[in-house]
Amino acid sequence: MTDLPFDVTGFLILFARIGAVLMLLPAFSEEAIPAQIRLLLGMGFTAGLFGLLHGRLTPAQLTDTALPGIIISELLVGLAIGSIISIVFKAAAIAGGIVSMQIGLSSALVSDPALGGQSPMIAHFVAVAATVVCLAMGVHHLWIGSMIQSYTVFPVGGLPPAEDFARLAISAVGHAMGLGLGMAAPLIVYGIVFNVALGLAARMAPAIQVFFITQPLNIMMGFALFAVTIGASLTAFANAMAAFLQSGWQA
Repeated sequence: MTDLPFDVTGFLILFARIGAVLMLLPAFSEEAIPAQIRLLLGMGFTAGLFGLLHGRLTPAQLTDTALPGIIISELLVGLAIGSIISIVFKAAAIAGGIVSMQIGLSSALVSDPALGGQSPMIAHFVAVAATVVCLAMGVHHLWIGSMIQSYTVFPVGGLPPAEDFARLAISAVGHAMGLGLGMAAPLIVYGIVFNVALGLAARMAPAIQVFFITQPLNIMMGFALFAVTIGASLTAFANAMAAFLQSGWQA
């Protein structure tokens, strides 16, 4: 088989990594977006970055004999980078799940293809709102910048150290858990205070079904506190996501 044209081969190599990252990035990887549109987005991003990244390729890497191995390694690097960003972004869903539990709406489920099943309604809302806030604050520019910077850290044709990526994934999980708890902290405090108060009321009037009677009040007060704090929480989330990306993903 004759060699593919120089530019076409380079485009395929760049598309392997960039397309793999986009398949896992928030907003771009939503199941609501048809696969054809996501494919076109990947090709569009690759075309837009082609002039900037084409110089990272060497003629020896653009031959038919080296192409299969390079494509596989680029796919692995792209999936690893996209997975790390996706893990940190799951902090929004974690916070939404905690909020749902605190105000008694954890059983109000909606279909969530991103999680492969159903998730609490508030968790889905927080995840969508976090995506909108990140796009509004320009965090997606840092996602794209991470793709570009990855070609300096992980040159084309080389596999990233599995140990370093494993350590980074564990760090990202801890970062996401801490960020999710921080976003839901006001509702956690509210839940503790409200349930302690209910416990005391139940002790004082054991004949009254206090927990059943006060459930509407719990939902109303929980929603009110959630509405007051959601703006600051989402802003803090976007800033934390930006700080994580700008820190060089240090484990």
